[in-house]
Amino acid sequence: MKKEIRTILKNRAIAMAQEPEQKKVASAVIRVITFTLAAETYAIESVFVREVYPPKDFTPLPEVPPYIFGIINVRGHILPVVDLKKFFNLPEKGLGDLNRVIILCDEQMEFGILADVVQGTQDIELEDILTIPPTVTGIGEEYLKGVTKDRLIVLNAKRLLCDKNIVVNEEAN
Repeated sequence: MKKEIRTILKNRAIAMAQEPEQKKVASAVIRVITFTLAAETYAIESVFVREVYPPKDFTPLPEVPPYIFGIINVRGHILPVVDLKKFFNLPEKGLGDLNRVIILCDEQMEFGILADVVQGTQDIELEDILTIPPTVTGIGEEYLKGVTKDRLIVLNAKRLLCDKNIVVNEEAN
């Protein structure tokens, strides 16, 4: 009996002396807002999203590019709204009850983008975002961060917010 106990204790001591298994290092994760545009699912980092707003009381602007949908008053702030379907040359379907304006902002810029349907939020591991396939053309690959294996198209919000083509600023001479 004593021999069995010694064997058990010896085996426990050997097991406890082993180096612990290295746990998988957690990869970086981003939280995104997911939405649809022309039957495709898109995502944009939530750190650049101020809020999601129902589209109401749009005011069209004359002599602006066709992808500028108009301006909207959000609690006293007048913001331009960009129609990404026109900006990316995607098929259009018009406004419906499910459309929403996703208000993007950073330190220097703020505007809304029109979404067909906002689906919600989710976390994506950065390692799951694949590079853009060379077959992607027409939707402005410079505005894409990548695509996930689930075919979620991740937009580069920082690039959108600093794009001079989106800024509508006409100074009086």
